[in-house]
Amino acid sequence: MVILITGASHVGKTLLAQKMLEKYKYPYLSIDHLKMGLIRSGNTSLTPEDDDELTEYLWPIVREIVKTAIENDQNLIVEGCYIPAEWRRDIDQRYLEHIKFICLAMSEEYIEEHFDAIIEHESEVENRLIKADCTADDLKQCNRWFIDSFSSVGEEVVIIEDDFYQTLAKLLD
Repeated sequence: MVILITGASHVGKTLLAQKMLEKYKYPYLSIDHLKMGLIRSGNTSLTPEDDDELTEYLWPIVREIVKTAIENDQNLIVEGCYIPAEWRRDIDQRYLEHIKFICLAMSEEYIEEHFDAIIEHESEVENRLIKADCTADDLKQCNRWFIDSFSSVGEEVVIIEDDFYQTLAKLLD
């Protein structure tokens, strides 16, 4: 089984992947780690701010890692925001039946009510070297983009509206 987790910035993708690793003992790949390895090694001239271009650059690599894990009958969690909304069109049906897909987003109301806590917990799993300079409006816009983009192609989006930890707990079952 391969579990793909995507969603907006600060939505809890890495925390969910870490909790799944602890519960199911599946290894996980952070697409951010892959991104930074390629950027720091000079294998791309892209920068961490080149989101759309990074998705185009990274998805073919991630897609082939996913397919290889399935072919080798290995479990893997892959998390990151660089998964395109139309990711299924790039993968044959024989692989799709071995993939569980999760897209996370927060409602605008949740962001408004919990913005300080969201920023406070941004380093819950990983130690971010640079504190977020995003605003509540930035997060709302990013989450709206994920909701609209993934919903428009028929993907289910798990929207965090009330209790963040309860929503993640449901995804672990």
